[in-house]
Amino acid sequence: MAVLIWSGINPRDTFTWFLEVVPALIGLIVLILSYKSFPLTPMLYILILIHSIILMIGGHYTYAEVPFFDYLKELTGMARNNYDKVGHFAQGFIPAMIVREIVRRKKIINGGGWQFFFIISSVLAMSAFYELIEWWVAIASGEGAEAFLGTQGYVWDTQSDMMFALIGAVAALLTLGKVHDRQLARVYKAI
Repeated sequence: MAVLIWSGINPRDTFTWFLEVVPALIGLIVLILSYKSFPLTPMLYILILIHSIILMIGGHYTYAEVPFFDYLKELTGMARNNYDKVGHFAQGFIPAMIVREIVRRKKIINGGGWQFFFIISSVLAMSAFYELIEWWVAIASGEGAEAFLGTQGYVWDTQSDMMFALIGAVAALLTLGKVHDRQLARVYKAI
């Protein structure tokens, strides 16, 4: 809540702040409503919090103007502020673990390979849908959406955003899969 309040105090662009923070607020509502019927593993709650903080920081500054990434841009000679790529990596990493938990606990798909394929496909579908939402907002609001889109003149921004979500999803499954299984077995006796 502290980060949410901070992010809402004098954001660079109020409309962009709202657009960036809404997914975290929707997520909070879903978590509250589903807590008793489908509580998540502690690791997932932490990951969702991290993702929400990433959204709130991006909302406060706009993704193209996060100060630390401006500093990195100058330090490394990059052409753009790449904080949005952190956001899109998280947009793959965290949802992959959420989908993984649902698939494993509900026993929706048997077989690790099919689960991996389904999770990656789900994350890519979510990433593509988010890019469509960005496009629809840009059409509906005109030039006011430039801060929300955050393309910074990069013609391949949409495609690279989806690639970073893919990399995040694969990274999550490869690095956290076994830890997640142990936590599922310990906490929910689901595996």
